[in-house]
Amino acid sequence: MKREVIYGVRPVVEALRSGRRRVHEVLDAVGAKEVLAEAAARGVRVRSVPRSRVEELAPGAAHQGVAARGEPYPYSGLDEILAGPDPLVLVLDGVTDPRNLGAVLRVADGAGASGVVLPKDRSVGVTAAAVKASAGASEHVRVARATNLRRAIDQMKEAGVWVYAAEGEGGVPYAKLDLSGPVALVLGSEGRGVRRLVREGCDGAVTVPMRGAVSSLNVSVAAAVLAFEAGRQRRRG
Repeated sequence: MKREVIYGVRPVVEALRSGRRRVHEVLDAVGAKEVLAEAAARGVRVRSVPRSRVEELAPGAAHQGVAARGEPYPYSGLDEILAGPDPLVLVLDGVTDPRNLGAVLRVADGAGASGVVLPKDRSVGVTAAAVKASAGASEHVRVARATNLRRAIDQMKEAGVWVYAAEGEGGVPYAKLDLSGPVALVLGSEGRGVRRLVREGCDGAVTVPMRGAVSSLNVSVAAAVLAFEAGRQRRRG
């Protein structure tokens, strides 16, 4: 099986801690105590190497002198994400920047979302850069890749999930929308937004009202506003 590189102290620690994918070895150039302790607890071999060796595995990246070799990222099925009660799902349509994806994965973990759904085409996957940007939250969040995002939305609706597209204007203001039950929030790229066919499959639209000169938020910031509002409503209920 092909092995993938994970880099950065927090991503390596969380990959070891979560146990969702096997980590074969850790390469350490800085004596990172938390990494060493977690690797020892998991029985994973640690190799002390020069920093240049880590740089070879993660050229130009903010690797902090630590990297690991592990199995490929373990994508989940949509059924797994929908299996729990009142799922909260973040759906990304056309997000191609791994840093944006990583930030959304960090939001999903922090907000207690059931998972994230990505299209297989025209989208970034959970790459090493996305794992780093997520600060390792990727290792705790279920991510599904859908061959056809519109069909995935239909599947969610059939499972009783209300699906809302995030739009810059014209939708229901997020604080006035009932997000306390099973909900999926569809967010598009900053340039194109949610595609028309995907939008047509949604039950409605939700908006984060903007009061300044800029008309929209970064996708990860919008995801945070909506997901944490959903969490607030669920706690209140």
